[in-house]
Amino acid sequence: MSFDNLYWGDIGAALAQTLAMVGGALLLTVAAGLPLGILLFLTGRQQMFQAPLAYGSLSFVLSIIRSVPFIILLIVLMPITVIVTGTSLGIRGVIFPLVVGTAPFFARLVETALREVDRGIIEASLAMGASTTQTIFRAVLPEALPSLLAAITVTAIVLVDYTAMSGAIGGGGLGDLAIRYGYHRFQTEIMLVCVAILIVFVQLIQASGNRLVAHFSRK
Repeated sequence: MSFDNLYWGDIGAALAQTLAMVGGALLLTVAAGLPLGILLFLTGRQQMFQAPLAYGSLSFVLSIIRSVPFIILLIVLMPITVIVTGTSLGIRGVIFPLVVGTAPFFARLVETALREVDRGIIEASLAMGASTTQTIFRAVLPEALPSLLAAITVTAIVLVDYTAMSGAIGGGGLGDLAIRYGYHRFQTEIMLVCVAILIVFVQLIQASGNRLVAHFSRK
């Protein structure tokens, strides 16, 4: 095994693809998962819009999606992905299933974060005449910000894992490179480099997330 003749250009391009997939999917996941999490919170037990049927139905659908292994979800969603994006390959073809796979997970984290907010803050906000929207956006979300940042960090790490798995069906990125060269062509050194880069990437995400959570947490 030699590291002298690595395809550094391909590795750099694959890293750029992974960054694009994680960044794009994370933005869309937060955009989709945050409203879902808020809705779960509001319709939950003893909340402002308690609605057991709505909560149970939404919770059931999200739980089903979360129960499907991501590699299977990629395959199942291929026809829909082609309709939505025009392709099931590359960055464009992977971001849609990435969002579908992680948005329910992030929504649950959001619900948990909002439930941890002191009930007295909500009651005080409503007692002062604030509407539900004002209470959520001016009291609950700011109070839950450290937990939400931690949830985003965890979701970003999950996305790194999922992008690596998407390489199995031609999704691009470091996972695809590791499979094509490291597995199919028995170039173990390329696989090891890709794994090392992914480990460093995850550690950077975790460290950055921890710093943000510490910065916004109350001392």
